[in-house]
Amino acid sequence: MATLQDVEKPRLDNDAADRLITSDNPEHPANLIPSLCAKFWTLGWVTGTGGGCSIRDEDLVYIAPSGVQKELMKNTDIYVLSLSAQEPTLKQRSYLRSPPCYKPSQCTPLFLAAFTRRNAGCCIHTHSQWAVLVTLLLEAQGPGSDKVFEINNIEQIKGFGRGTTKQGNLGYHDTLRIPVIENTPHEEDLTEYLEEAMDRYPDTYAVLVRRHGVYVWGDNVHKAKTMCER
Repeated sequence: MATLQDVEKPRLDNDAADRLITSDNPEHPANLIPSLCAKFWTLGWVTGTGGGCSIRDEDLVYIAPSGVQKELMKNTDIYVLSLSAQEPTLKQRSYLRSPPCYKPSQCTPLFLAAFTRRNAGCCIHTHSQWAVLVTLLLEAQGPGSDKVFEINNIEQIKGFGRGTTKQGNLGYHDTLRIPVIENTPHEEDLTEYLEEAMDRYPDTYAVLVRRHGVYVWGDNVHKAKTMCER
């Protein structure tokens, strides 16, 4: 669903705008996003039109649209915006390219938070049932122990970085901590809570959303994808 914060009128003429998403390179963001979303669909991480992905290439941000079945997405469905062209609060967003028949993703302000606050190169949002289950298990433990997921002595955490100010990845005996925020009726309303979690846990690369899913980001597509797969 689009919001009043999204200005869908493109700043470029149609030909120039379409050149932003036209490339034979499979690693181009406009080609990678549909490819990744199709993969996530096969894994059951995204179903219907839920979930999404965004990639930052220097100043340009490529964003999956709202309302598209993830396994059917094409490069022509992708939104593009310039980070430097946005007003400081990022609440009034303008797009260099807007597909004619879709709406901007409600995940957009959360993706932008990862790019501006963490200098991430990619942010992925899934509705993974495993992520949802973790938040339910924490909820069952009661108040005080339901705000952060912690795990150690397990091989899979070795795929996570130690933090934005630290070198290398976590070790087997280290503890991975992922904050949990409460869900909201509208996706974009999660933004301030995601940002608060980022501030409170400066070394985290992910935030769980209770009864909803997870946001994962990384320096680039490879790192975001591998941490999401963990």
